[in-house]
Amino acid sequence: QPPTEAAPPATGGDAGGGEASSGDADGGGGVRAAAPLGDTDRQRLLSGSHHDPHSLLGAHPVRDGILFRALRPYARSVAVAAGGLRARLRPEGDGLFSGVIPLREIPDYRLLVTYEDNEKDGEKGASAAEEEQHDAYRFLPALGELDLYLIGEGRHEELWRALGARPMTHQGVAGTRFTVWAPDARGVRVAGDFNYWDGTAFPMRSLGGSGVWELFLPGVGEGAVYKFDITRPDGSHTLRADPMARRTECPPATASVVHTSHHRWGDDAWMAARAGHRVHESPFSVYEVHLPSWRPGLNYRQLAEQLPAYVKDLGFTHVELMPVAEHPFGGSWGYQVTGFYAPTARLGTPDDFKYLVDALHQAGIGVLVDWVPAHFPRDDWALAEFDGRPLYEPADPARAAHPDWGTLEFDYGRTEVRNFLVGNAVYWCEEFHVDGLRVDAVASMLYLDYSREPGQWTPNAHGGRENLDAVAFLQEMNATVYRRCPGVVTIAEESTAWDGVTRATHHVGPSGFGGLGFGLKWNMGWMHDSLGYVAHEPVHRRYHHHEMTFSMVYAYSENYVLPISHDEVVHGKRSLVSKMPGDWWQQRANHRAYLGFMWAHPGKQLLFMGQEFAQGAEWSESHGPDWWLLDPSYSAEPDHRGVRDLVRDLNRTYLATPALWQRDTAPEGFAWVEGDGAEDNVFAFLRFDADGSPLLALSNFSPVVRQEYRVGVPDGIPLWREVLNTDDGRYGGGGVRNPEPLKAEPTAWHGRPASILPVLPPLATIWLRPA
Repeated sequence: QPPTEAAPPATGGDAGGGEASSGDADGGGGVRAAAPLGDTDRQRLLSGSHHDPHSLLGAHPVRDGILFRALRPYARSVAVAAGGLRARLRPEGDGLFSGVIPLREIPDYRLLVTYEDNEKDGEKGASAAEEEQHDAYRFLPALGELDLYLIGEGRHEELWRALGARPMTHQGVAGTRFTVWAPDARGVRVAGDFNYWDGTAFPMRSLGGSGVWELFLPGVGEGAVYKFDITRPDGSHTLRADPMARRTECPPATASVVHTSHHRWGDDAWMAARAGHRVHESPFSVYEVHLPSWRPGLNYRQLAEQLPAYVKDLGFTHVELMPVAEHPFGGSWGYQVTGFYAPTARLGTPDDFKYLVDALHQAGIGVLVDWVPAHFPRDDWALAEFDGRPLYEPADPARAAHPDWGTLEFDYGRTEVRNFLVGNAVYWCEEFHVDGLRVDAVASMLYLDYSREPGQWTPNAHGGRENLDAVAFLQEMNATVYRRCPGVVTIAEESTAWDGVTRATHHVGPSGFGGLGFGLKWNMGWMHDSLGYVAHEPVHRRYHHHEMTFSMVYAYSENYVLPISHDEVVHGKRSLVSKMPGDWWQQRANHRAYLGFMWAHPGKQLLFMGQEFAQGAEWSESHGPDWWLLDPSYSAEPDHRGVRDLVRDLNRTYLATPALWQRDTAPEGFAWVEGDGAEDNVFAFLRFDADGSPLLALSNFSPVVRQEYRVGVPDGIPLWREVLNTDDGRYGGGGVRNPEPLKAEPTAWHGRPASILPVLPPLATIWLRPA
């Protein structure tokens, strides 16, 4: 006989009246009233301030059976269904329903929740809809003790697997485990599109002293949109995006999205080869890209159809992507991050971004990503005072405020914060297969007095200006990434002369610090000096000759990248070609000569998009490169195409010439031939590969042809041939070349036993190799 039940009160309001009863499958038994919640527990539960809602909700053994309690605001009724049993719970008011059922043990049960439909067509008394639901409060914690221990120690190197929203099957039921670190919160609830953004019925439990809150929500899966409703220490509420969200809504929307990856990688060969790769002894030529504006309007998958082919055609070995982590303001170019674990949704899903990385790898191109652990914005839905007090930032407001960008600095001395960032570095390398992290604004992290006046900062424990916590964090990050991700390289944008940026962390330098452990460092000094030199009129360059030679004084103090980045072609600095003096022909000639000098100079190369075809305008994120300059219908198109053809040939010759990259970090790989040619505006130097085979680079930064310019060369090489000339007519030059091999003469010059007599084109660089 089917179960029967007594009618409950019509609403979920005050319990009132007598006891509701219910029959089981055998027609007997009943539901007894549960002992009411104490005022304190009730108030804390309803206000979202209870640390252990599972102790009040769900099913619990009591003397007379099993007590069931559910919190379902707006429900008309709630019943328990288990096997053939159907028992309607007693309303306690405020959306609470409870009852004691005479059972010996907790059954595998469901909740049957009835809501009253909205009125339709002006008619009242609309029908009620019953929903069968798993009770979230019958599940054990879905986060293990080892995870909690590692989080507490700040050593969870796969933090993204422990915190955030993770779809899973738990105790045989599909759903999503929500976890968040909020140690100062009085309570945390989950709010989302699955509960009409009312988290009242979904309070999370605090897992001991870890500061982690957890709740497994059955039936919630991939694509669900959510935030955490956090009760601050003062009792007020704040609705926050998940710091560990792996996917976000598309800005300006700010919620987090439950995500499961379905991408199947096709770059196994690339990853296997990467593990044995030695970056410092390999070609490394980088094309820097701002993905949203490279080809405006393209998403990740559309970019995957165009970007790899373009980069491969030009011969670059790597792309460097300006920050792809989620950020609310596009004008920050990604450098003010709110979603550290989520690729920006502007261009697609995380799997779409993986598809792009996969396509680049399959084209033989490495992927570097800008990473921003120096600061974060103050948006009140993100990390700032996340749980009501400073958490990710230092407690001292003066110490927390970044003086340059109006943002907040991270508290590198807090183990959980350091773990959040170290885990994030590993995450991008392991989950997205990126081949390197270019770490932004390292100098601002290293110095306590960075952009601060006396009295605005406090010295460290030794009385110094170094941020010891930031030093320890960077060392830990680098050591962890290099241990876990063989073949990955970390690159520092560090604008000072900090000792040992690319030195191993266990090697202590003169300053008393171990190295920071980076693989490479941007050579900001070379960038500023060389750009300053070429900006001068040729007649004045003789007085600035040292600006091009000084870099070799310190070239081997670190492992360097030579960057012509986005920072140098915005905000009134002008594009690279527009920095050059003279008329349009001279500007392009200077541009080409400079690139030839740069590609031959010790260090790796980086060039920002648009500079490969001599774009005249500054870059703007609103429209990206001026691709129209390469339209054949444009009269000056050959001028721009010629520069791009030069960049292609620079890369191809570079790749084929180990002397230009094999001994980048060894002084034996370089020798000046003519470093004092200030009167002629000429520079000449040799590069050597591991076997001693040379390449001779000569740059003439004057606008005159220098016929039979005698240059000393190593002995034992009878003939030299020109392998690259930036004045070649194919590149838009004047076509002054050395078409025939140059014979070495036994005339000592430049301190060498032999010499040759090449012609040096005006405003040009030539490369010569043994014929």
